[in-house]
Amino acid sequence: FPMNVALNKKGYQSFEEVKSQALNPVKPTDLELVVEATNALMLDVRSAADFGKGFIPRSVNIGLDGQFAPWVGALVKDVNQPLLLITYPGKEEEAVTRLSRVGFDHVIGYLEGGYEAWAAAGMETDKVNRITAQQFKSEFQEGESFVIDVRKESEYLAEHVSDAYNKPLDFINEWTGALNPDESFYLHCAGGYRSMIAASILKARGIHNFKEIEGRFKAIAEAGVSKTDFVCPSKLQKA
Repeated sequence: FPMNVALNKKGYQSFEEVKSQALNPVKPTDLELVVEATNALMLDVRSAADFGKGFIPRSVNIGLDGQFAPWVGALVKDVNQPLLLITYPGKEEEAVTRLSRVGFDHVIGYLEGGYEAWAAAGMETDKVNRITAQQFKSEFQEGESFVIDVRKESEYLAEHVSDAYNKPLDFINEWTGALNPDESFYLHCAGGYRSMIAASILKARGIHNFKEIEGRFKAIAEAGVSKTDFVCPSKLQKA
């Protein structure tokens, strides 16, 4: 996977400094003030399934359980971007270490008690409208349903849902601006990891009128949704 950032060769002492700054707990009631003051990106590193069930508005999901560091490098790009982490309690140090290995040293802290503490404090939450492949099959209308496939072009070319548009996650910053926030659509990838990253970014940008399909592309195929390897050039995203 291509890295956007040269790996930092840090001395032990400098990493200790990075870690001590990053492992700074932020209370749920202080989070919004800290984010506003520092212009931090709220990075939620929980699993796609847990993030979808409930998350802090405007936070972005890139799960520790997938290609975490490469996707942070591809999507955040600026290694100096301040980050505030939302993790499972006890996973803070792992997230900080993996970020630091690819040059992201500006973690300013983490949400104390994780998402559960935020929800328990009665703060505002959001969720992703995640549906099963079977539900997608029952709703899908070939030629009418707007489907966005965020897999790589090579995966899409091999096989895809009939009439789906290929808009790879790597290029999300290029294609989100062309979406009509009022138009409803479906979103999927190969396994649910990338489509949840995309869902979190879309929602952070005010696009909410979509359903994200959980599970593997294989589940969509097994549900009997119409598939093809025919490619209409207008349905390929050109960055």
